[in-house]
This record gives sequence, C-alpha cells and structure tokens, in this order.
Amino acid sequence: MNTLFIDYLFTKRILVNTNENQNTNEDTRFEAMVALGHLFGIKIVSGMELVSKEMIEDASRNLGVDVPKPFYRGFPKSVRKLTKQRLLFDQMLHYLKTYGLGDFSETDHSRFEEDYERVAFAEDVKIKEFKVVGEKEAYALLGEYVDNMLAGTRPLNDVQFSVVLAYITEVNADVERIASKNTCVKLLLNTRDYRLAKFLNLSDVVKLVDELNFEVYKNTNIKKLNLKNVDRKFITNVIDEIIANGNCDIVNCYEKKKIFNGLLHHIHYVPKTEDAKEFVDCMRNAGNNSVYSRFEKMMDEGDIKSAVDVLKNGKGSGAILRNLNYIISRCQNKEDVVYTLENLDSRNGLVLLQLLFKYVNKSVDELNMRRVFKFTKFNLMKVHKETENEYAKRKSFIDEENARIIVSYIEKLLKEKFENKLGKVYIDSNMKNYALPISEATSNLGFGVLTRGSRISIGNSKVVRAFTYWEKVHDIDLSVIGFDENGNATEFSWRTMWNNQSDAITYSGDETSGYNGGSEYFDININAMKKLYPNMRYMVFCDNVFSNKNFSKCFCKAGFMQRDEVNSGEIYEPKTVESSFLIDCDSRFAYLFGIDLLTRELIWLNMSRSSQSAVAGANDNTFILEAFRITDVMNMDKFFRMLAAEVVYNIEDADVIVTDKKSIYVDSSKTIIREYDHEKMIALMNE
Repeated sequence: MNTLFIDYLFTKRILVNTNENQNTNEDTRFEAMVALGHLFGIKIVSGMELVSKEMIEDASRNLGVDVPKPFYRGFPKSVRKLTKQRLLFDQMLHYLKTYGLGDFSETDHSRFEEDYERVAFAEDVKIKEFKVVGEKEAYALLGEYVDNMLAGTRPLNDVQFSVVLAYITEVNADVERIASKNTCVKLLLNTRDYRLAKFLNLSDVVKLVDELNFEVYKNTNIKKLNLKNVDRKFITNVIDEIIANGNCDIVNCYEKKKIFNGLLHHIHYVPKTEDAKEFVDCMRNAGNNSVYSRFEKMMDEGDIKSAVDVLKNGKGSGAILRNLNYIISRCQNKEDVVYTLENLDSRNGLVLLQLLFKYVNKSVDELNMRRVFKFTKFNLMKVHKETENEYAKRKSFIDEENARIIVSYIEKLLKEKFENKLGKVYIDSNMKNYALPISEATSNLGFGVLTRGSRISIGNSKVVRAFTYWEKVHDIDLSVIGFDENGNATEFSWRTMWNNQSDAITYSGDETSGYNGGSEYFDININAMKKLYPNMRYMVFCDNVFSNKNFSKCFCKAGFMQRDEVNSGEIYEPKTVESSFLIDCDSRFAYLFGIDLLTRELIWLNMSRSSQSAVAGANDNTFILEAFRITDVMNMDKFFRMLAAEVVYNIEDADVIVTDKKSIYVDSSKTIIREYDHEKMIALMNE
C-alpha cells in the first residue's frame, strides 16, 4: 500500500497491516505492541491480531524518533545557566562559522554549555488509542474519506489532494462528484483525464490555465503565456470536452473576455461545433454582455433590486453572497436589504457559515475600519491590508442595524439548511472547543492536527514544548510572537532570545547548519509567562525558512508536546508528542499554533502564508488573532445541535455520537464523529 495512504490513516488513529494473509508469530505481535507503547504511547484497542513490527516504522515516520539534537544539547537547563553575554557570544561564534566562513558541513553546538547528563524519562503520558485494520478495510475507509473530500466545495489542502489523486489513479476509482472547481482543476492537470472536465464550465478554463501556468511554468501572470504544444493541445481538448458536455456558460466568460481572447489565440483554437463557434465569436466580437457590467450599471443607478436580479440570473445566488457587503452598503431602505437577503443561495451551508463569521459578533467599528483581506491562491494564504488611500475611497460601509439584519437572516438560513438532518445525537461537552473545517486549503496535515481555531486545554503543571526539525536546508527558524489585547507585538526569536531566556520562555538556540538534520525548540511555562509578561494575552508560533528556499524544497516537521519534567528524558520524546505535521508549502512562512495565556489553551492556527519573509516579526501578524475567536462563533457543539433531530444525554440512545473521548464501546450501527474527522464534517456541511 502507498505510504501516503498509511500515513493519512495514521492521522485517523488507524494502523494498517499490509500483509494480513501472512500469519505473524504471537511473540512478534506482543513485542511490536510493547514497542509501540514504550516508544510512542500507542495503545492498540482493536485488531490486535493484525499487529506487525512494520507498524513501529510507520509510527516512527509520523511521530519522529531520531530527531537531531538542537544547538544547546542540554536544553532547557543548560540554557538557563548561561549568562546573556555567553548566550550572545555563543551564537555569534556559530554565525561566524556558518554564514561568515560558509562552513555548513555539520550541525554545530554550543561552546559554553556544561556537559549535562539527562535523567531517565519517568512521567505519565497521554495514551494514543489506535486500531489496526487489514489492507482491504483500509482501502474501503480511504474510499469513504475521498468521497467526503470530493463533496467539499472548498479547496483541499496539499496532503488531502495528494490522497485523493493517488486513490483515484491507483484504485482506478470512478469519480461521481467533484464539488470544488479548484479540486477538479488540479485533478485534471495531474491526471490529464478529460472526462473530469464534465464537472467544469467554460468560465472555469481560466482557472485551469492559471493553475497550469503556475504549477508547470511557475508563472503567476496568465496574461503572459508561453505554453508548450502539449499543454496547448490539453487545453484545447478540455474546452472541447466541456462544450460537448453542454456546460457552455458563455455569459460568465465575458468577465475574462480579454484573457480568453489571448488564450484562444495562443493555443490556436479552432472550433469544431456550432456551440464552440458561438463561444469563439462571442469572445472575439466587439460586444461585451458581462453580467457584472450590467450589475454595476444598476448599482450606479441605485436600482438595488434589479442589480440583485441581474446578478442572480447571470451568475447565480452565490454571486450575491460574494458581493453582499457591497450591495448592502448601497441599500437605501430596509426593503432593499430584505430583498437582497431573500435572494441568497441557502444551498451551500459552508458558504453561509463563512458569511456568519464575517458579520457575527462584529462591532460597526470593526466592520468599517481598515480591512484585512485574506484569500487563497495556489494553496497559500495571501494577506492585504487596506491602504489609507483605499480606505478613503471605499464606499461599502455597513451600519449597525444592517449588520444585525444580516446575522439574523443567515442564522435563519442555517437553521433551515441543517435542521433535523441527523437523528438522535449525543454531543460531549468538550466539542464546543473544536472548530469546523470551514477553509483548510492553506493548512498542513499530520498526526494530531485539528481545524483552525480549535482549542486544547493545557494542564496546570504542564510546559508546552514547541518543536521543529528539518533536513535538506541549512536554516529554519522557530519563533514566537506575543500579543497584548490591543495587538501590540513582542518578538521572541533567534535575534531577541539571547536577552530574553527565562523560566517562562526558553529557546534551544538558533541552528544554522542543519542541512543533514537540525532542530529548534521553545519551552513555555504559562504561569511564569503571565507573571513575567502580565500584559501579554496571546502567543503565536511561526516557522520560517531563513535560507533562500521554500518549505516544499526541503523536509520540515513541526508540532508540540506537553511535558511535566522538562529536564528528564530526551529533549524530543515521541511518546509525549501530541501533534507532528509536515510543512511542505511553496512558501517560506507558516503559522503553527498559538496559546491563550488567560484560558490556558493551545489554539490551532496551521496556515501557510504566501510570503518570502525570512523572519516572522517582519510581517504584520495581528489579523491572525481572529482565529482565537472562531469557536465563539461556531463550533462542533453548535453545529451538531443544529443537525440533531434530538440531542440525547445517554450515549446508548444516540444514532450519532460526537466525542473526543477514547474507548467508546457502542453498537457498530452507531456513527461516531471525532474532533479529527474533518472529512465527515465537510460532507455534512456540503450536503
């Protein structure tokens, strides 16, 4: 079985026996289970007869075992013993050797720390419960996950897409539905299977070419194409296939008329049918029947209802959602506001949820201040803060009454959309801490990864140990940005930590010669942080590639542990790892997770940002604080209460059980949804 599938199922707490027909010796099975428990804290709760020694390698690959030592090998105790002067001088010598003399040949370590012998590891760890399945059952489970992912209207992250692509090609699976245009485009590019074009419209060809231009030619400017003949033929065949399937939405192509003109000329497109000829003529003639042109004309005339009708009839109700802020801001009376809302598309629950996040719990000041635009392009988050000039020219301001009307109406649509979709549902109280997978395209995937905004309680005596380790690049930096309630930032990084080491926050040193294996760590003692930095509320952990290289060109993992005895055992103890995920974005900047010092909770951020910044503190990161409030707006508890025909409080009475608890022993007919079952939630939101 493909290692990609094995690792993906590992994130679902599933181990796979890929050779189940071969009987294993009982002693070998017992030894394997002992090793899984001793090294990784893994307990097998079902399928014990299928356990094999190969699973130790699978767990090691996902949780890490031979992780390289950091710059300070006695971290954190040895770091705290060194003076500021020695910490600074230590790093300066290291930088002289590496960046000064260009000697990156081997991992470097401190010149000043004393020899430090670590005591044996002896603390309780959180047990990780896994089940073992055979290869046949594993493929059946993968098929369900793939179907659920293809039901999602939002783009998949890189790992999810890789799993979908590999499953479709290796299993030769028939694809009955692809709800996301982004996913369909990427599958077309990777398979060159023209049958998938039936899920696209003509207007989607621009998206296809844009993605191809970036993926194949690393060119982000679709107006400057220089495609090879094989790609010209491919695009030609896709256009013909779309037209043959009757998806000729010519009117929606007018917004991109200039691009289509250039594209058709570049690929030497010759129409073969009457429909194709009509498309070419419409793109090449002087007229422009753009929906948005007519929409803007009506908006300029103040005829809101006609503008809404034009948009809905020409682009669909979803276009009203995308332009809601603009339309509502121009409404002159409540009647126009209500009419606009009545024409919203209520079919896509995920889009409604995204809209709810935009308006709920927002003050008028927040809605009307300089906005930060976040959008996804090529599976990276792009950020643009409205300039003073843009803000001065903006006319789309929302007043308080209209904001309340919008929220009330969206809540009504959500209730109508989701009400009574499931039967009797049991919901654990903890589920209010977990967010829904609303938009996860920019996220990284691995063991223990939760959706953005999800919260994990940090034990009263625990220290959070954040880590990153890497190969095939010299220098990756783990850093922390602290924020107070007003967004004022304090940077804890390689350039500041020589002066900030303490019992509250300890850094393992800046490793700049890690091509063959480097690592960095931060220890955060929350009680001590609150005393030392009383105004600080949030901490945000970031990974940056300092070397001139993207994460996709190296190997890098990140994650966190919760530790009691910080100086016992190894610095990296796999059994204490609560999350470990691969960062492989085509960028040099990734947000990992945060800490809410007030509530003592770790909050998932997990976003790859489109940035070539070598240092986290060089960017404006305040917008990220929105993620700390996601579960206040919507969470798994609220969502499944909407879906439930009845919420029950006895687990035996439930048809569906929503829980993060281990060892749930119930009838197999019952559906169990856990906090990491992102695919099941995606399917429910996109029904």
